[in-house]
Amino acid sequence: MLNDIVTFINDLLWNKGLSVLWESEDAISTVQVPILAVMLVLGGLWFTFKLGFVQIRHFGHMFSIMKGSQKSDKSGISSFQALCTSLSARVGTGNLAGVAVAISLGGSGSIFWMWMIAILGMATGFAESVLGQLYKVRDENGEYRGGPAYYIQQGLNKRWLAVLFSLCLFLGYGFIFSAVQANTITDALNHAYDIPTQYSGLVIIVLAGLIVIGGFRAIAKFAEWIVPFMAVTYVLVALAITFINIQLVPAMLYDIITSAFGLQEAGAGALGAAIKNGIQRGLYSNEAGSGSVPHAAAGATPNPNHPVSQGYVQMLGVFIDTMILCTCTAVVILLAGGSNGEQMEGIRLTQTAMSSHLGDFGGDFVAAAISLFAFTSVVANYAYGESNLHMFKLDNKIGRGVYTLGYLLMIFWGSKASLPQVWAMADMALGLMTIINIIAIVWMTPTIVAISKDYFIKRDRGERPEYSTGDCQIQGETETGIWDQK
Repeated sequence: MLNDIVTFINDLLWNKGLSVLWESEDAISTVQVPILAVMLVLGGLWFTFKLGFVQIRHFGHMFSIMKGSQKSDKSGISSFQALCTSLSARVGTGNLAGVAVAISLGGSGSIFWMWMIAILGMATGFAESVLGQLYKVRDENGEYRGGPAYYIQQGLNKRWLAVLFSLCLFLGYGFIFSAVQANTITDALNHAYDIPTQYSGLVIIVLAGLIVIGGFRAIAKFAEWIVPFMAVTYVLVALAITFINIQLVPAMLYDIITSAFGLQEAGAGALGAAIKNGIQRGLYSNEAGSGSVPHAAAGATPNPNHPVSQGYVQMLGVFIDTMILCTCTAVVILLAGGSNGEQMEGIRLTQTAMSSHLGDFGGDFVAAAISLFAFTSVVANYAYGESNLHMFKLDNKIGRGVYTLGYLLMIFWGSKASLPQVWAMADMALGLMTIINIIAIVWMTPTIVAISKDYFIKRDRGERPEYSTGDCQIQGETETGIWDQK
């Protein structure tokens, strides 16, 4: 019955949508475009235009904002730690297993649509992160917490919608997504070394428990050290493989573009599969619009002290995740000829591709990479769920204890569950979260535009952008004491 419910909801979110006629040389076919995908694309276009193509016009500023980003205080983590925490959650199964799934089910053309959703998603990620930072609160320990539930409650005064989002987030990031990451780790280790899944699952529980017991700040410090190391290492290996196979790169790029628009023999069927799987797996990887990243953005003390500075930081996170790391995985798989799979192969397709380039070391490298990538996501997912305990006045020892126990039990369950079952539940939770968040941030467009213009104007005047209550008109109210003084 549970599987039937999950399947029904996912059909509504991901599979049933608008029917689009596609004409090829041989016939006219109908392609179904999922409603959720339409919402994300339209949302990305909406904020791209409303913010004046901020992801393109301010592309360089997105990097320069990271200067001085390691400053923190007793209330918030640093901007660099916030970026690494969000990347910890983003960089996981979506970058290795998810890209493999997209290629296996949608062909090489799915990579193009993954890029498109990332470019649009940079504007969406900017918008939601600005709101997360603007409407942040202090918990019982005086540390910053925030996210969609907080800006929905304070900005829109819709407590019921805020509670609904929090429940979806607890289901997704608090529990199911950690199960997905654990599933991928145990499957990769079992495939590479025949390690029983229950044993590796227990190891994950112990290691994760030792980190998350220190709370949000401990997770941020862990991410600050491990994320740069694993990202740079993975990129260097992918670049080496690309240079070794440089003669195949033009044909690979041509295949991506032609497949993306259904210009090959498969026609409309390939187009529909490419769009659906590229957008779906792209969303799962970069998380733009899903409402997860604002939790990391809200936890930071921004530098400069303006909510928009965190918009740039997290916009950079979308770029790094999809345009760099996901592309690395795609290149490795496609250069190995792995674009013709007929079923969901997950991480094993990536392992097989890497092994074809690097021999036995390739399989070992992917097993190590996915274990590290996914483990950082397991840890960061806890932080997102923990940020919402304050919504229910559960940010105390009992509340955190119960939440932590459920989180660890779900990791163990995920380590033994079947891949399609876990992915389906993850898609459902992510879809529900995304619908609520997209509606909320579009609703709050006046605030996003107003506070962004405040930053743009101050920067254009040569000032250091600083925000204080009353500098511009916003919806609802921020928490007293957060932005009252510069």
